[in-house]
Amino acid sequence: MENSSNQKRSFKERIFSIVPPVSLIGIVVGALGGYIYYSEIGCVSGTCAITSNPYMSVLWGAVMGYLVGDMFRKKPKPIVKSEE
Repeated sequence: MENSSNQKRSFKERIFSIVPPVSLIGIVVGALGGYIYYSEIGCVSGTCAITSNPYMSVLWGAVMGYLVGDMFRKKPKPIVKSEE
């Protein structure tokens, strides 16, 4: 029966339960920034590991965007038990 409750959730709810919206925006902006960096600056000689390949530039930008977006995510405060 656990499967039926999971199937009732919409695609949007399932995605946001995995990746928070702020981090998702960071991924998209980072990937776009990585592609723009590749197309505008890139690597003339082709020996640069990240910027000579558009896929690596987009992937690197997406990872950096996720990390920056995750900094702004509200994290739950830990519950501290007081000893009495």
